[in-house]
Amino acid sequence: MKKILVIGAGRSSGSLITYLLKNATSNNWFITVTDMNLAFATEKVKGYSNCEAKTFDVTNDTQRKAIIEAHDAVVSMLPATMHGSVAKDCVSFGKHLFTASYVSAEMKELDKEAKQKGVLLMNEIGLDPGIDHASAMKIIHDLQAKGANIISFRSYCGGLVAPESNDNPWGYKFSWNPRNVVVAGQSAAQYISEGKLKFIPPSRIFTQIDTINVERYGAFDAYANRDSISYQEPYGLKNIKTLLRGTLRTPGYCEAWNVFVRLGLTDDTYKIHEADKLTYTQLLDSVLPPSKGTIKDRLKEFMGKEFNSSIEEKLNYLELFSERKIKLKEASPAQLLQDLLEEKWKLKQGDKDMIVMQHLFDYELNGKTHHLTSSLVVLGDDENHTAMAKTVGLPLAITLKNFLEGKFKLSGVQIPIVKDVYSPLLQELESLGIKFDEKEN
Repeated sequence: MKKILVIGAGRSSGSLITYLLKNATSNNWFITVTDMNLAFATEKVKGYSNCEAKTFDVTNDTQRKAIIEAHDAVVSMLPATMHGSVAKDCVSFGKHLFTASYVSAEMKELDKEAKQKGVLLMNEIGLDPGIDHASAMKIIHDLQAKGANIISFRSYCGGLVAPESNDNPWGYKFSWNPRNVVVAGQSAAQYISEGKLKFIPPSRIFTQIDTINVERYGAFDAYANRDSISYQEPYGLKNIKTLLRGTLRTPGYCEAWNVFVRLGLTDDTYKIHEADKLTYTQLLDSVLPPSKGTIKDRLKEFMGKEFNSSIEEKLNYLELFSERKIKLKEASPAQLLQDLLEEKWKLKQGDKDMIVMQHLFDYELNGKTHHLTSSLVVLGDDENHTAMAKTVGLPLAITLKNFLEGKFKLSGVQIPIVKDVYSPLLQELESLGIKFDEKEN
């Protein structure tokens, strides 16, 4: 019997855990689901056999080592910064690890030892990164097999709210870790455009946006996402002229979010003491330059031409110009903003989220230039069974299953860009309704 350990039973883990539990008996697996909050883990295993729920504290070295050593494979749904100790223990005890997070420098350092021990450290196997890699590599390999010269590749993804549940002026609700949304854009964007290296500092991330159109769903704002250049070599696109990975939001979101960036309200580097004595209007007052007039007038003056009625509507919705009290006593500006947004952008009962992904390829073949668009739209079932949970969790679970079944053999630090990994993954995702629509002209 193979023993599988799942660390983390929070917002994005539902589909992952359900898939593993449904396949546990037929595959002779035993699943241990863990979380700091035992109630989360217990709820996820209710009604299933071949499983148990346990509390887990990743910072408890003794507990962490003991539980990892007792299992054959580990799925970590922890925040990206917390995978390090788990990965080290997995390599030490010869256990395989699967995560949806980007490969960190700390993870890369384990590659050599993991390969020596035959341990697989599979990363970036969620939605973005994850499904984006798998689906893009299928197209890239197919085009290269035909002798095509890929001259441009742009890839975009967004976790959004479904049109029927879009009832606030931001066009956004949380379907995954709110903190990651609030601190997004704090790293410079790096990409290639028309053969030139391009860099966007954090202060301009939400001002340099493109418009992406998805059939039946209309236009979306798209902003560049961190480091696209590092994927040039893994993707096998050595001579490509344009390579960019980006994030999608509803139109108008980025220009409004830029207000928070300009004000420093996404800053997570310092704490505001006795913040609970302030209103959100007083918080704005504290970060605006001295000037005459109301807080709204001062904000308009500060933003200049970058402020408009659409932005004003979005800020009014958040009650930033009211006497709404701050709840947290001591927190960073980013944490204060997050606390407000978690209430305002919460999925309500019956709400559905939506995943939108689109790949845009330009390539040359037989003397002609071709344009290929591959689009994916996935809708959630309700506020608990979200599209985000499906598209993050299912790739992890399916890839783990395929590995245990011997459908591919890899070791060391990997991402899903190998055909033996992505091909069966995409086939099963398609059978579950997660299917790309490709159009070419």
